[in-house]
Amino acid sequence: MVRSGRLPSAILFLLFVGLIPPGVLCAAPGASAGSGEQPLATFSDATSEWGTGVEGIIENAYRQCFRTYIVSGKVLTLRMPFAQDEERSELTDQELTVTGNGKADPGLLWSLVDQALASADFQSYVSALEDGREKLVTYNLQNRSWTAIADWYQIDWMKAGVYLGLPHLINVLAKGRGITAPEIYNYLYSVSRVGMDCSGFVWWVLKSVGRAGGVDLDATFRRYLGAPSIATVPLYVGAWFFDPRNTNLEVVKDEVRNIRPGDVIAFRGADGTIVHSAVIQSVNLPTGTIRYMQSTDEAPQDQRGVHESTVTFDPARPELSLKDPSLVWQQRNAPPFVGETDSGYRNDGERYRAHQDLGGGVVVRIKALKPAMDKLRVSAPLK
Repeated sequence: MVRSGRLPSAILFLLFVGLIPPGVLCAAPGASAGSGEQPLATFSDATSEWGTGVEGIIENAYRQCFRTYIVSGKVLTLRMPFAQDEERSELTDQELTVTGNGKADPGLLWSLVDQALASADFQSYVSALEDGREKLVTYNLQNRSWTAIADWYQIDWMKAGVYLGLPHLINVLAKGRGITAPEIYNYLYSVSRVGMDCSGFVWWVLKSVGRAGGVDLDATFRRYLGAPSIATVPLYVGAWFFDPRNTNLEVVKDEVRNIRPGDVIAFRGADGTIVHSAVIQSVNLPTGTIRYMQSTDEAPQDQRGVHESTVTFDPARPELSLKDPSLVWQQRNAPPFVGETDSGYRNDGERYRAHQDLGGGVVVRIKALKPAMDKLRVSAPLK
């Protein structure tokens, strides 16, 4: 059962004392104050932690990509799934489009998640995952469905490391011990097909910064992108937008000391194009930490979708490039589903340093955001 509305005092107490993970930041659907109980939204404001400058605005935009639900008696924090049009469509004879095309604002997407988690199909899914029996769950992206079978022959093959799925027919082992956040992610990704792709998330964050500083990025770039209306601009922004050859961007020499919150880390593919983007939230020179956010499914199971990542460096050497191997990129890369082929990169650092003959990774910033950045450049408490 999925419940929303006012949360019990006991749960609010656990949130207050920090016994529920930091991702528990946004209001559950319909949560409201009353009888002395505060809504979860009270805990989602980043101002006290990060100030009112760029860092705080980015953090607030990031936190809107999380929401807490009570599912079958469990308090679960969900992160916005990764979702990209036509991903995994190579073996299908139909388009695999995503609700919102991976570019919609979190508010709309969470309303779609609310509907999905309230559906009879999802209730059946929860029941199948809490019956105490080990099983193989197959997610069919073509018809947006799932099946669960207790076929011991296939289960044994999967346990032996033989993956039985296809890109559009994803196979996952389930223990039958109750619903978990990663299993809800699997449902939302495969059945609901709802979420944000990498550039959709970055654009959402940068739009939030622009809006706070009086710059409307959608209006600014509507003509450049060829969008028929301001409302459709996000649909036209892809990872390609952050290519350093785009004259709307300033290429930042990627030494640590030059990087600022709101800069975009652009990762290059084997063909030389930009294939992935992430946004920097903060740079702490005294402690040697860069914190950045991204939406990707090439991550450990409990991090797939929107998540934070960090790079650590020697505070005494701020002149180092992000490509320097002494920097430690903490973000591990992993296949989206256990058993699938991974990208070949162990971490984001390897991915950033890849294809250096073609330029490798780059850091860019949007020129049109400069007035907003100058207005909002308020030092946040160092984290």
